[in-house]
Amino acid sequence: MASSSAVGKLSREEFRRQKDLDAARKAGTAPAALDEEGRPINPHIPQYISQAPWYLDTGAPSLSHQRRPFDDRSADKLDNWYDRGAKAGPAAKKYRKGACENCGAMTHKKQDCLERPRKKGAKFTNKNIQADEIIHDVATGFDAKRDRWNGYDPAEHKKIYEEYEAVEAARQKLREEEIDNQTTTDLAAVRKVAKAGKKEGKEADPDFGSSDEEDADDDKYADAADAVGQKLDTKTRITVRNLRIREDTAKYLMNLDPESAYYDPKTRSMRDAPMKNVPAEDAKFAGDNFFRFSGEAPEVQELQLFAWQAAARGNDVHLNANPTQGQLLHHEFKEKKEMMKDVNKVSILAKYGGEEYLEHVPRELINGQTEDYVEYSRTGQIIKGKERAKVRSKYPEDVYVNNHTDVWGSWYDLSSSTWGYACCHSTIHISYCAGEVGKEAAQASTAQALLASSNAQSEPSSQNNEARARIEQNYSKKRVGEGDVSLDKDRLAEAINEEKKRKARGDKDDDRSSKKMKGLQSSSHDVTEEELEAYRMTRRNAEDPMANYVDSEDVYT
Repeated sequence: MASSSAVGKLSREEFRRQKDLDAARKAGTAPAALDEEGRPINPHIPQYISQAPWYLDTGAPSLSHQRRPFDDRSADKLDNWYDRGAKAGPAAKKYRKGACENCGAMTHKKQDCLERPRKKGAKFTNKNIQADEIIHDVATGFDAKRDRWNGYDPAEHKKIYEEYEAVEAARQKLREEEIDNQTTTDLAAVRKVAKAGKKEGKEADPDFGSSDEEDADDDKYADAADAVGQKLDTKTRITVRNLRIREDTAKYLMNLDPESAYYDPKTRSMRDAPMKNVPAEDAKFAGDNFFRFSGEAPEVQELQLFAWQAAARGNDVHLNANPTQGQLLHHEFKEKKEMMKDVNKVSILAKYGGEEYLEHVPRELINGQTEDYVEYSRTGQIIKGKERAKVRSKYPEDVYVNNHTDVWGSWYDLSSSTWGYACCHSTIHISYCAGEVGKEAAQASTAQALLASSNAQSEPSSQNNEARARIEQNYSKKRVGEGDVSLDKDRLAEAINEEKKRKARGDKDDDRSSKKMKGLQSSSHDVTEEELEAYRMTRRNAEDPMANYVDSEDVYT
């Protein structure tokens, strides 16, 4: 059967003999046909399998067209590729004809040179001639030519793994520091950790919820913390959520501001607090992250942090594989830590001392209730009751220097707008105290005192001037009529009458002059202008030729 394809059209006799031979081979009476390699061919194989196609027919019975051909394709293997950057021996000393004009290598031309273009090539300088590259003759087949990864070094892909591992290690370290620093009562740190995923989500895409990477991180570092109304299985990553109570207000209705916390309708979660201005303790709903990082969740995170640190130091601790062991080891670690802290404290105090500075008043006494009644105002000031203690400054107080009894700044001089000492009114810092004498000197040196003293000196001088003016007026030539004198008519008439009465009593001029001198000396009576004018008018002048003249007309009249 296998050989029938090699022959053209068989005659009737040849076809009959071929049929008989095939029947004998099937019956086992005739030997089986052999292929090119001498292996027998099973006569029961159908003709459409044993007969070779025309483009593989060799003219002899064979089943080689059904077998996988043996082909050494070592030339098409991926590890058989160009050795990039390989150089052929040491570089030449001089430029060679036909070499690259830029670098001096013989394996390429100037147009194909990959070196930096030089200002003067190696052809003209004969310096820094590069070695020849090794040109590989890689025989690639049909598949190798079209393989996009042919010649790729798998070691390059390790860099990507190392980069992602470094990023993951840095992220885990940051989480460990945040968990280590936060406490159960530190709400500010709780909010900071809760908002970490929210801030990263805003940078990625504000229209959708947090990314898968953030969800994976949150689940990784807080696997045991279940949100309200859900049960999370971290192994199968299946979340079974319960329906909220119908009487409760939906999360997305607590704050209708579109710029408030994002609500993910797919997971029914709102990570951030919807009301920013309401404290988390008083809010009706403070966000899923608040519940996630409150209660026993921080303790679980501390336990997970301990497991990570213990595993990094070579200890076989895994929180999920053996949580009981992790809990016991963590408890033992905390006890040893407290004990070591006490031992270090005792050793330091024994070496350096200072135990008296560590003794504090119990907090129960500091913040405790007392029987003292204190009434405060709205601004916090004490209206009635115990006075608030004064806050002491860091500077030394009540230190008196240079014989002072008051501190610097206890007195303020309004005239010069400077501070000074209240004991001596001195405005010079660190001056010697003069006591009351210094106060008098300071008061005398003020501008008001100087002005007052000048006024006091001007008033006596004005009084002396008035006295001198009276004396000059009494003894000046104006008294005898050489100047303009203003006289009061009433006082002048009265003075004339008094002068006439005096002359009628017979007083002599000497007596009058002696009285006048006594009066001037005693200053008990000052002679006025009117009295002098009356004396002048009534005095009889013997040298006057008209003294005894009598007008006849006046007599007759």
